[in-house]
Amino acid sequence: MGPSRTACFARQTAPTHHSNLAYVMTSMKIALAGLAVLSTAAMSGCASSNQQAQISRAPVSMAYTAPAPMTGSSLATVNAIGYGATVDDGFALPAIPTDRIDPQYLRQRVTFEEGRNYPAGTVVVDTPNRFLYVVENDGMAMRYGIGVGKTGFSWAGEANIRNKQHWPKWFPPAEMIDRKPELEPYRTGMEPGLTNPLGARALYLYQGGKDTLFRLHGTPEWWTIGTAASSGCIRLMNQDIIDLYERVPMDARVVVKQGRERLAQR
Repeated sequence: MGPSRTACFARQTAPTHHSNLAYVMTSMKIALAGLAVLSTAAMSGCASSNQQAQISRAPVSMAYTAPAPMTGSSLATVNAIGYGATVDDGFALPAIPTDRIDPQYLRQRVTFEEGRNYPAGTVVVDTPNRFLYVVENDGMAMRYGIGVGKTGFSWAGEANIRNKQHWPKWFPPAEMIDRKPELEPYRTGMEPGLTNPLGARALYLYQGGKDTLFRLHGTPEWWTIGTAASSGCIRLMNQDIIDLYERVPMDARVVVKQGRERLAQR
């Protein structure tokens, strides 16, 4: 199935680095206010395909990185370490309240027998069950919870990651702006930041040298993980998309599986 007419899109812009406390506090206040507005505008917003030529290349990790062995830590301890507050490229990401998320959607290493069919480093997106796997050796995988939007149900098959972006810029599609006039200021793009719908990272899938318009990206809306209630592609919590970005290399193989589920038309 080919990509829908409207799909996720972002391009890289150089993030502004700030280190003073006043900026961090102001950023957090802006983030809270921005989320209230953007959540009504389908936070995993998309953009028209005619903007895809504006993509620029970002620095990328060069090889699949397996996780460090765990030393008997409880899942709760691992979660606390992996989802705490952090500063990334100058942006102060808040901690994610893992106690308010279904534990199955938290990042964890799991048995994944299906992964034996793929080489290590392959990404398998299981949209019906809201999981994304990075295949390891010996039937294991690193698993992440995902949220799925309308565009996320529009494409299935195999592709490769051909572009990876740090703190991408968001371009809402003209149709979305027409429906939601409050997005008019972002017609030429929303700068990277804590309220940006594409979050801290975006990975772009290509097939046969052509952009599928299908993206794996971050989101500040951690509470939407495990759901299918927004527009957009495949979203991960910001701390998870940062981990995924470093774990898989450029040109990594991606397998997207769909079930029979579809979102209601909006």
